[in-house]
Amino acid sequence: MPQQAIDFYHALLETDLGAESQAQLEQQLRARGLFFGERPLCSVLRPRFLSAEQYRFLHRQVTVLLGALARTYRAAQADPMFRRQFGLMDWEEDLITHDPGFDDPSPVSRLDAFFSPERGGLRFTEYNAETPAGAAFCDLLSYVFLGLPVMREFLRRFEIRPQPARHHVQHALIRSYRHWSGRRDTPHVAILDWREVPTFAEFRITAEYLESQGIPCTIADPREVEYRDGKLVYGDFHINVIYKRVLIRELIERGGRDHPVVRAVLEGAACMVNPFRCKILHKKATLAVLTDERNHALFTSGERAVIDRHIPWTRIVEERCTLFHEQQIDLLPYIAEHRDRFVLKPNDEYGGAGIVLGWECDSEKWVRSVQAAVGNNYVVQERVALPIEVFPVSVGGRVEFVERMLDTAPFVFHGAYMDGCLTRLSGAGLINVSAGEASSVPTFIVEGR
Repeated sequence: MPQQAIDFYHALLETDLGAESQAQLEQQLRARGLFFGERPLCSVLRPRFLSAEQYRFLHRQVTVLLGALARTYRAAQADPMFRRQFGLMDWEEDLITHDPGFDDPSPVSRLDAFFSPERGGLRFTEYNAETPAGAAFCDLLSYVFLGLPVMREFLRRFEIRPQPARHHVQHALIRSYRHWSGRRDTPHVAILDWREVPTFAEFRITAEYLESQGIPCTIADPREVEYRDGKLVYGDFHINVIYKRVLIRELIERGGRDHPVVRAVLEGAACMVNPFRCKILHKKATLAVLTDERNHALFTSGERAVIDRHIPWTRIVEERCTLFHEQQIDLLPYIAEHRDRFVLKPNDEYGGAGIVLGWECDSEKWVRSVQAAVGNNYVVQERVALPIEVFPVSVGGRVEFVERMLDTAPFVFHGAYMDGCLTRLSGAGLINVSAGEASSVPTFIVEGR
């Protein structure tokens, strides 16, 4: 069904509807401020289509995986020796002892994966458990695409269903606040991040949405908030819920442990989502914990099956022997000799920063990268096949069809369920909007009428 829908949609774009749709898309991106920094958020003319069964399959695998992640988190909370596998810094170890006032370490999170439905392939490569972006962008892009001229004819033959997610962000903030405070009043929310970040447009969209739901909301730069008289304030705005989009690491590096936000949270003056405890599962080493043979006994047989099938082999870069597909290996020499099979990732970075793709560098650079990774909190992960789809782009007033690699990033709430899905496209091997010229598109479930 998705391929039939894609073919029909592409055929429509080869009529006058293509130029009309491109013009409207550009106008809507400008009017709604859908930009990542200076770049338009979307550069193609088609949304991502999934069948209902493909979406249900993704949902089932995510549900089982979330059970394994919850089990991993509980073990890490209970056992400092087990927790050493995550590579937490000393200051992180200190902060995660703080009780946030609610149970969920990550009320709002996102799994990043590569999904090839036609080949049955699904590989989760990261878990963004700290500051997942994209929910508000995706929701607004869905409305933009639903209104394009091409949809007038497409919807006569196919039914599509967007998968909105920003209302789940709202509910996560309210639920966390009510557990933290024990009250049922309406909180005052501050979206917290540096004013110069390229995702600022999404903060504005989110703030407008929360205000439309009757929730007072502002966007605050961590450099401009104050903690005085037992209250966290931004000008005259009293903050009692922090929708934290700033990275904890950056907050500590720039402001230290005495930063007003840190003090307010630790002293119980403000509820922060996601809390300090999110750092445990946010580490890229989490996937190493899931796939390491030393931890197999922690999981149920069903969880192990999903881990084996859908999590690429991952290890902390260190001197050790381990199993690689049932083969005993000496880790460092093995990955140094097989660069075409592996990628190096810093344990706590975002936006593609610090990632080294073995198959895109020469042997000398790869060996240097492996050596530099030892003792510097890096993981090595097995290469996964990147799905490719054809997408329409406007070139010189004409619609052309180009291949793009794409990822699949379901949004997760309360560590318990997924709803909504971010899709990003790229012509390069690193698919991340922060890292280059990637594009976001809305994800729709499609069925024939």
